[in-house]
Amino acid sequence: MPSDRGFRLERPHEWHSQEYVADWIAHDEARDPVRRPRLREMLAAAPFPPDSRLSVLDVGAGYGAVTEELLAVFPQAQVTLQDYSEPMLSEAKRRLAAHARQLRFVTCDLTDPAWASQVGGPFDLAVSAIALHNLRNDPQIFACYRAICSLLKPGGWFIEEDLFFDGVEPHLVALRAGGFATVECRWQDERRAIVAAGRGAG
Repeated sequence: MPSDRGFRLERPHEWHSQEYVADWIAHDEARDPVRRPRLREMLAAAPFPPDSRLSVLDVGAGYGAVTEELLAVFPQAQVTLQDYSEPMLSEAKRRLAAHARQLRFVTCDLTDPAWASQVGGPFDLAVSAIALHNLRNDPQIFACYRAICSLLKPGGWFIEEDLFFDGVEPHLVALRAGGFATVECRWQDERRAIVAAGRGAG
């Protein structure tokens, strides 16, 4: 899979620019032959029957790729897509128009501690893919883990695929410290990993 350090990390993101976002999406879609199977592998970690009427939070939802794959697995899910970028969510609305009745879109900044109060909940499942590393700051990422845990119902799960430039282990520790009872690395390859974290039933 191509490195994110080329397109994404050598220059600041311009998430509020329509032109930049369109260029970013075109770059991202070029990775679909590898990325889409990886997303499906991530979603396979969600321990729910396919016919479950799940309430799902997609953190850093972008243009809707994760939600698109999620609805293929859980067609009755109700999904809240959160992102910082209006242009990204506008594209997600366009792409997922056939599922409009199942979707809710929330624009908010994950670096703002109040973000969790804006997305609703509680949720059965939270998902995120290639998003939280963009915060570029482990304390902020770890604060997001705590917030996500607080948004889950007892027995809820958070599953994530992301880049872990300093290794996945500190993130597993942070997830446990953030309130998750079960934390597992389901797949790892160099700096990428799939992590599944379950909130306790109590």
